Amino acid sequence: MSNIASAFDHGKAFIAFLTCGDPDLETTAAAVREAVQNGADLIELGIPFSDPTAEGPVIQEASLRALKGGVTTDKIFDLVRSLRRDVSVPMVFMTYANVVYSYGAEKFIALCRETGVDGLILPDLPFEEKEEFHPLCEKYGVDLISLIAPTSENRISMIAREAEGFVYIVSSLGVTGTRSEITTDLESIVRVVRENTKIPCAVGFGISAPEQAKKMAAVSDGAIVGSAIVKLTARYGKDAPPYVGAYVKSMKEALI
Repeated sequence: MSNIASAFDHGKAFIAFLTCGDPDLETTAAAVREAVQNGADLIELGIPFSDPTAEGPVIQEASLRALKGGVTTDKIFDLVRSLRRDVSVPMVFMTYANVVYSYGAEKFIALCRETGVDGLILPDLPFEEKEEFHPLCEKYGVDLISLIAPTSENRISMIAREAEGFVYIVSSLGVTGTRSEITTDLESIVRVVRENTKIPCAVGFGISAPEQAKKMAAVSDGAIVGSAIVKLTARYGKDAPPYVGAYVKSMKEALI
């Protein structure tokens, strides 16, 4: 069984996303540790990419800052090795197919296993093309995490049946970013997911306030927050980790 399941075995999960290397990798490491100490059940580590099509301006700008600062995939694997000395919660990479291709898919996925990355989220990989990576993920015991969007419609059951780790339910159409209101009929999506798999599902895209997190977790198994955390690193720079910790604490408490 995947280590990812442990994030959901003690109530609603809070999943925190951080862009690796924004403003630098030392700050990312400190922010991850603060997030975990304050209740994050799973960490999504974003590997910066120059053309992140699923991301809104907040995460796009963070990726560009990280790339300008000299972050590389090799340095991010070193970051994970360092974190794994004391961070035991599941960690997954969120990046783009091109990053994995250019690094060498087998080398990349083998290193995920070696360094302690439990799963891989590739938002630009269509479900129908997942076989390009899935056999390697299976070989190395890395979950290839599926996304289900409001537009998935009659494909939801098919995607859910083959899901691994957790199902990432996209709350809204469009790119990542905070939203004042989420109007998607998530309950009906979650119902179809649960009819087809026992794998937990968590909702992401647009969640920034504790009330939103509570509402999303009420209909699913957890809430995923990215842009709101990345905004804190943009605002506070190297001083961001304690602010990230305090924010995660407030969000986690809303789920309990």
